Amino acid sequence: MSDAGSVSVAEAIRSRHSVRAFRPDPIPRETVTSLLALAARAPSGNNTQPWKVYVIEGRAKAALTAEVLHWREHEPRPPREYHYSPSPLPEPYRARSRQNGIALYRLLGIARGDEAAHHAQQRRNYAFFGAPLGLFVFVDRDLERGSWLDCGMFLQSLMLAARGHGLHTCPQACWASFHAVVRRHVGARASELLLCGVSLGYADETDPVNSLAVPRAPLEEFVRWVGGASERGEEEGE
Repeated sequence: MSDAGSVSVAEAIRSRHSVRAFRPDPIPRETVTSLLALAARAPSGNNTQPWKVYVIEGRAKAALTAEVLHWREHEPRPPREYHYSPSPLPEPYRARSRQNGIALYRLLGIARGDEAAHHAQQRRNYAFFGAPLGLFVFVDRDLERGSWLDCGMFLQSLMLAARGHGLHTCPQACWASFHAVVRRHVGARASELLLCGVSLGYADETDPVNSLAVPRAPLEEFVRWVGGASERGEEEGE
């Protein structure tokens, strides 16, 4: 699974999941450029291609992690420039989100109310879960929601392309709270809005956190068929 194209599209989709523990193995730059070139084939309205990507690694990545972790320890968490979810989150989304959090912390053996353990796990986000490389996806802030949708399709394409190289990812909206720090470290312009970060690397299969099984809602919950087969049946009965 080390060569591009060695995984079927269906297998890439099935095997993609948010990895929260990576091996430190470096990723060749040509591999990353190949992934980004594939992801750039994602659709966008009128071919606007609104995504802007900053790749960070090495000492630059370590410096960013250090500053954000220091900020988390000594300053209030800054607000994001956009709302990821409404507050309160309505059902059934609240129940799904809660179920996911409970399953994750139960798998890690972190008890409810253990603030120190919760805090330590959250800190791992800003160390890219040990991945050797991180990416930040920005969009020009004067664009509308359609361009955000385009960026989402780019991100999914990137994550699926990574599976073709035996790599895993973790999309991380948490970085959006530290947009000012990230912008300064990567050299993004003030006119660019940080959507999310992405950790990229080889999964540490020995870490139990990567065994988290995330359920999906059955089709009956979100799919409605209109016309089609029922209409054909009526025509056959005539």
